[in-house]
Amino acid sequence: MKTLLTAAAMALGAASVAQAADEVKLQLKWVTQAQFAGYYVALDQGFYEAENLDVTILPGGPDIAPTQVIAGGGADVTVEWMPAALAAREKGLPLVNIAQPYKSSGMMLTCWKDTGIAAPQDLANRTLGVWFFGNEFPFMSWMSQLGISTEGKGENGVEVLKQGFNVDPLLQRQADCISTMTYNEYWQVIDAGVAPDELITFKYEDQGVATLEDGLYVLEENLSDPAFVNKMERFVRASMKGWKWAEENPDDAAEIILDNDASGAQTEEHQKRMMAEVAKLTAGSNGSLSEADYLRTVKTLLEGGSSPVITAEPTGAWTHAITDAALN
Repeated sequence: MKTLLTAAAMALGAASVAQAADEVKLQLKWVTQAQFAGYYVALDQGFYEAENLDVTILPGGPDIAPTQVIAGGGADVTVEWMPAALAAREKGLPLVNIAQPYKSSGMMLTCWKDTGIAAPQDLANRTLGVWFFGNEFPFMSWMSQLGISTEGKGENGVEVLKQGFNVDPLLQRQADCISTMTYNEYWQVIDAGVAPDELITFKYEDQGVATLEDGLYVLEENLSDPAFVNKMERFVRASMKGWKWAEENPDDAAEIILDNDASGAQTEEHQKRMMAEVAKLTAGSNGSLSEADYLRTVKTLLEGGSSPVITAEPTGAWTHAITDAALN
């Protein structure tokens, strides 16, 4: 009898182990906000659980570099912008894009209209706020295409102000223009009391230099592990369900973000507005990377003049294997 009980207990134990959810650590590019709504929705609505996944979402921040986190084994998959990912790959960190929930870029330059800036050519001889840590790459390529040096103010040059993660340089007139996202910093300027007609904006999409943002990246070596690949297929499938749910239910998605904001810094108004803008960027993507968008990104990055972001066309930097299995 004792032997039978022991055998039954072992069988039950084995069953529990077999049913244990697979752990996935996702590193975000920035803090908890509607920019990443799809992942929080997938967690909240049980889409990950339905795929037998135990997902931990790791918020980013000003002192967190997603590429360093994944390189050090602190995450299985990370949200990153393609310029930073391709630059890291060329430098020896073999990141691979496995899915692209964002179809369009939200990056733009927001300028004071009273400075006389009316077109991109008017940016010369100005002070422009630019984010770094990999976010400067599309800007540098754009300036190179315009024939504007980033080495200092002059008839054909600009002063680049290393911009922090706020809009103070514009509000305090330290810069004529600053980097903003359509879903975030632009609205911080408006909320500070600036009227939209006091500003002029240049969307990277409109300038033909938009690069892909907020893709999902893993380390290439892990793609040779069938168990990891299967886990990522389930993760991408559940995440895209989360993104489409967020697009269709933006206000509810914003509430889910607020529920997950441990900092308490986010407000309902800002997150609902952000979610509405983010939904415009994820619309049109089923999660599969568009090869045309990838090639446009690479072309923009290679045209960086004397300091291109990448020096040669990458190979093996993306795969459809995960999305083909997850979404078809």
